[in-house]
Amino acid sequence: MLRKNPNQKPKVTGGTFAIVASRYNAAYVDAMLHLAREELLAAGAHVRIVRVPGAFEIPAVAARLAQRGRYDAIICLGVVFVGETSHADQITRGVTHALAQIQVLHKIPIIHGVYEFSKIKHAKVRCLGKKHNRGIETARTALEMARVMKSI
Repeated sequence: MLRKNPNQKPKVTGGTFAIVASRYNAAYVDAMLHLAREELLAAGAHVRIVRVPGAFEIPAVAARLAQRGRYDAIICLGVVFVGETSHADQITRGVTHALAQIQVLHKIPIIHGVYEFSKIKHAKVRCLGKKHNRGIETARTALEMARVMKSI
């Protein structure tokens, strides 16, 4: 059953989760990582954190972790800012496609928390604040998907 309020915490405890987080744009990613980890620990989960250089490197590590079969879900966190070229779009499209493939291939929830921003003010609201923090949202999604996967 889906939650009626998306801000409501899922009623799940325990589990083992991995978070793959980019070091690039660290101020934003670290804030999401911190709150995602707190949310998972508050639910009684075990959490492994793996840091990678940038967003493009996230799928390789997520695939390796998924292959091992030790995790109920894997959260992927990164921030990409749009610049003067199409590089940001290429990175985020590639990451999105790869993460979708990994979750289907390994039958494990891969929570997509790699965000592309064109304005710093949008990143601040979604990464640094608590009201709309994407780190909290990804952790709650991971907990809910772990429950869903165990129920089917």
